[in-house]
Amino acid sequence: MATRFVAIAIASVLATVGTLVIIGPLQGYAETSGSGALKSVSDFDAITDTSARSKAIFEEASRVLTHPRCINCHPATRSPTQGDDKHPHVPLMVASKSALGPSGLVCGTCHGAENRPIVGSRMKSIPGNAHWSLAPASMAWQGLTVSEICQQVKDTSRNGNRSHDDLVRHMGEDHLVGWAWHPGEGRTAPPGSQETFAALIAAWVKTGADCPN
Repeated sequence: MATRFVAIAIASVLATVGTLVIIGPLQGYAETSGSGALKSVSDFDAITDTSARSKAIFEEASRVLTHPRCINCHPATRSPTQGDDKHPHVPLMVASKSALGPSGLVCGTCHGAENRPIVGSRMKSIPGNAHWSLAPASMAWQGLTVSEICQQVKDTSRNGNRSHDDLVRHMGEDHLVGWAWHPGEGRTAPPGSQETFAALIAAWVKTGADCPN
């Protein structure tokens, strides 16, 4: 009962007051949108060795995968992080086995179906998406190398039993993946666009889905 009261109180503050007192680092909240261009598939045509081209394409795609907008929800623990500096989530969230947060304080308590501006707060906005959730524990990749993330992404025992074609569709069509490029005021977006990113993943698959060393 007490936990439910805290959850309702937090939601009420976020929804009605518009000003949030944050305890902890705030560096990530002063960010601006946009992080530069993402190379297109044709930029790798000059690499004649197919395996080398595949590895180079994934390296470029990894600029999205390792961007804070993605990696904050793929934490090494069951606690998401925030901001470009990947500081601990405020309030502290421990999802345990769930992708939706602990009972009584699920992600949906604060995160709605859309980004929500906060007037008068350094946080600028609360991110939102209809599919908001934490990545499964098997897809935790904070702290991993690009090569390790690559192996993890294509491992069907860890990626939700997704085939290579499933990966291309997931990266190109999933609404939560697409949110990264529309993260709300106060947050940077990954480089490029979801379409360019998905084209890189498709080209990586087509060239053998080889992983960087």
